[in-house]
Amino acid sequence: MSGRDHLSKGEIAKDAIQAGAEAAATTVGEVATILTKAVGDVAAAVGGFATEVFEIRDSSRRALAEHGEEKAVEAPAIDEIDPA
Repeated sequence: MSGRDHLSKGEIAKDAIQAGAEAAATTVGEVATILTKAVGDVAAAVGGFATEVFEIRDSSRRALAEHGEEKAVEAPAIDEIDPA
């Protein structure tokens, strides 16, 4: 031999399959990390929006009360809103 290791066709095929499996596992892990962060970011954004809506509603009620309104405008509960 010329100093190189001689690999059988089976060993070459096994190495190729192993490299492909490792690449696939790494990619799946990276995608899972991206999706996990995205879901967390969306949840935080929606939660922040909901907080702002509640603060706006409370501010409106206080403003109406300061101007002598008997009953402040009632905002519908989130589960009462028709998404259609």
